[in-house]
Amino acid sequence: MKKKVAVLMGSDSDLPVVKSAINTLKEFGVETEVHIMSAHRTPKQACDFASSAIDKGFGVIICAAGKAAHLAGVIAAHTTLPVIGIPMKSSTLDGLDALLSTVQMPKGIPVATVAIDGAENAALLAVQILAVYDKDLEVKLKAMKLKMTEEVLEKDRKLNSEL
Repeated sequence: MKKKVAVLMGSDSDLPVVKSAINTLKEFGVETEVHIMSAHRTPKQACDFASSAIDKGFGVIICAAGKAAHLAGVIAAHTTLPVIGIPMKSSTLDGLDALLSTVQMPKGIPVATVAIDGAENAALLAVQILAVYDKDLEVKLKAMKLKMTEEVLEKDRKLNSEL
């Protein structure tokens, strides 16, 4: 059974950034569910979601949140699935507060953390995790990396031909 990825965000204001993660997952053919949940305003729903995620066929959970950014940590505390945090640039601190509260998790509750507003890398990390047991995803990832290599080499050739 192919595993799904859950994409949770603390607010609908996170959607413009999070859309790149959703689009990337879809490009790889990964079934994705997207929800708005808050560690502070809907704590019971967030905990219930995390606790039942394995039974619902999820393999990875991505959480985007700004400011205090406890969503990824709360989710990670209630599941054994890998959780990836996207700190959002949503405060006067330009996301540094979200980054620190996402990356500084206590021992035993790990959260993989990408860059501030790093939604696309969160999706790619989720795909890489799923690809450990999914050969089709592994092939797609290898093709993506080969394409990136070719694009950089082409830019290099173009640069050197113009000099």
